[in-house]
Amino acid sequence: MWPYPKVVAHRGGGTLAPENTLAAMQCGLDRGFRAVEFDVMLSKDGIPVLMHDPDFGRTVPGPGNVAQTLAADLLRLDAGSWFSTAYAGENVPTYEMVALFCQQNGIWMNVEIKPVPGYEVETGKAVARLTRQLFSAALPANPSLMQALPLFSSFSFEALLSAKEHAPDIPRGFLTDTIQPDWQQKLQQLNAVALHTNHKHLTPELASAVKQAGYGLFCYTVNQPDRAREIMEWGVDAFCTDRIDLIAANFVDLP
Repeated sequence: MWPYPKVVAHRGGGTLAPENTLAAMQCGLDRGFRAVEFDVMLSKDGIPVLMHDPDFGRTVPGPGNVAQTLAADLLRLDAGSWFSTAYAGENVPTYEMVALFCQQNGIWMNVEIKPVPGYEVETGKAVARLTRQLFSAALPANPSLMQALPLFSSFSFEALLSAKEHAPDIPRGFLTDTIQPDWQQKLQQLNAVALHTNHKHLTPELASAVKQAGYGLFCYTVNQPDRAREIMEWGVDAFCTDRIDLIAANFVDLP
């Protein structure tokens, strides 16, 4: 069973706003999306912030990296100018800022724990503990409250194990580019509710195996409506997209 939204805005606003910013979350909301995916890693002082790349240079200017920069300094970085001058001065947000924005606006979150290499356990722990604190009103988890809780995902098995230890009642999904033979064993070890995978490597047979095993199946990053329809026919429960201009939030409900 998949209790969550079926179409999710990738990194907040897809290709329409600078990724992993509050402006991106607002952009997705303006397009009708009540579900977002974004990336979280730790600052030097252990504060979870929204960032995809461990090193500066793509979405924030200059040399440097997230793991060696204090949160206060990260939050002053311009995370919007790379996208367009209209977003100049849009700052790197903390995870807490974005989580509160999403709570206030009824937006469901797929929180991708994206640790800087070497910080897997610490990142899983910090994200899990903060999430548990922010969502304490919806805990302990039960079927009637599942939609109120975010879903963790990560390519890092270690980070998810750490998240499981420190916030066992926040659901988890294991992220993998290609589905390996030991996928079910990993999901069982994580007590995960879903498998998240690259739609480009998915087959009808693999989709069927995941669904028959009783897990949710989520795909990234689907940007063509025809492909979205195809994988949904295979049994995929949900997907994230960059093209929130082409694939509407209510896409799966349209004829």
